[in-house]
Amino acid sequence: MNDPLASSEHRKRLNEKNTSLFDFYGKPRFSKALPLSLQHLLAMIAGVITPPIIVAGVVGASIEEKLLLIQIAVLASGICTVFHLYGVWKFGARLPAIFGVGFAYVPTLVAVGAQYGIEGILGAQLIGGITMMVVGYFIQYIRHLFPPVVAGTVVLVIGLSLYDIAIRYMAGSGNVNAANFGDPINWIIAMVTLLTVLIAAQFGKGVVKLSAIIVGIVVGYLLSLSLGMISFDSVTNASWVAIPKVMPFEMEFHAAAIASMVIICVINSVQTIGDLSATTVGGMNRELKTKELTGGLLGNGLSTTISAFFGALPTSTFSQNVGIVAMTKVISRYVLALAGILMVLAGLSPKFGAIMTTIPYPVLGGATITVFGMITMTGIQLLVKDEMSARNMTIVGLSLALSLGIASVPSAIEQFPAVVRDLIGGAPIVVAAITAFTLNIVLPKKSLSDEAKEREAIAKADAEAAKADSDKVSQNISQNSTHSN
Repeated sequence: MNDPLASSEHRKRLNEKNTSLFDFYGKPRFSKALPLSLQHLLAMIAGVITPPIIVAGVVGASIEEKLLLIQIAVLASGICTVFHLYGVWKFGARLPAIFGVGFAYVPTLVAVGAQYGIEGILGAQLIGGITMMVVGYFIQYIRHLFPPVVAGTVVLVIGLSLYDIAIRYMAGSGNVNAANFGDPINWIIAMVTLLTVLIAAQFGKGVVKLSAIIVGIVVGYLLSLSLGMISFDSVTNASWVAIPKVMPFEMEFHAAAIASMVIICVINSVQTIGDLSATTVGGMNRELKTKELTGGLLGNGLSTTISAFFGALPTSTFSQNVGIVAMTKVISRYVLALAGILMVLAGLSPKFGAIMTTIPYPVLGGATITVFGMITMTGIQLLVKDEMSARNMTIVGLSLALSLGIASVPSAIEQFPAVVRDLIGGAPIVVAAITAFTLNIVLPKKSLSDEAKEREAIAKADAEAAKADSDKVSQNISQNSTHSN
């Protein structure tokens, strides 16, 4: 007879000995987890600090305010990541995903900031975060509106829309007007980094194989250092510790700003569905559970709401880190939590964060372009889980055509209202999400078998019509023959 207490103790010991990188509850050795954690950190650090830099420039922030926006963005990203990994009550995805201040909101933040300043952004963000929590609460009742064909389309467009970022980084800067943009030396560094990642991923073993991206970054960084392309002035001038303050900026509430932010927050919820679905499908070989999705949306809404009180911009899932999870299959919560803790340290220590910002753009571009490719393939993997019926291919094809087409020709919508331009101009994810969501509701639900039956019915009707015409012709010939006789 089994002893329940003994069995419970046995399960506890097994759990304590679980050091697998490929188990969510696995706790590998620190030396084994650290490079994998740094890989996640380095893949998203540029994405975290870029939005506050852009917003600071738009709102005319001072140097001190700019550093504050960067610091709190990194700190909020670390706290948000750890929060989602472990969760509190119904809040938190409890999945191997990285959350933080992301690019998805930038067009809206720029539009709102230009008109209402950082105060208008934070006031609208507060309402937007609450809206996300409302969506998260009701998602269990409306999840059927976001099947794999919708979520997969969004993930696919996310991957495709990130390519230009990787190419700009490989060319030397996120800004095409930078002085050294496109310099051959930038491409040499980027290609050396990329080749290192490929060699480590395809021919490496053990930790080297799993840490292919960070291996590439280290090689690219050392090459850049030897060429004198790295400056440590920002590290020297940065302080060691800085504690964030509550309400460093006032909040203002403007109807137009709130409307824009609410829309982008709802759209970002669709992106979150896509990213979390890609995480479970690509990294865990299973579908996303409703409980995980609800927790992810509620948690993201809560972190966005609270962040507004500290000057941090809205948070979202990081697609490039989803790509890392899908590529390496490393889903250990311990590994990602360590990355979150490192982000918290970076947020508390501006000097530590400054070190992260010394990584040259070509190195980041060469290391992350493979990740963006994996995001695209994960989107395709999601799509093929649904039937590729004519209906679904119409949804995917039209969403891709409209979203990427408008993004590549932004002047095509110049005569639209400013709110519409700011919402969809340069943001293909928004267009793809709206198009896929709408078409999925409007188009008749037809499976491959339904379409096959329709074709059979049409073929049968055509055959019957042809037979009727043939019989009529034969009858006319017979009548003419009789009349002639």
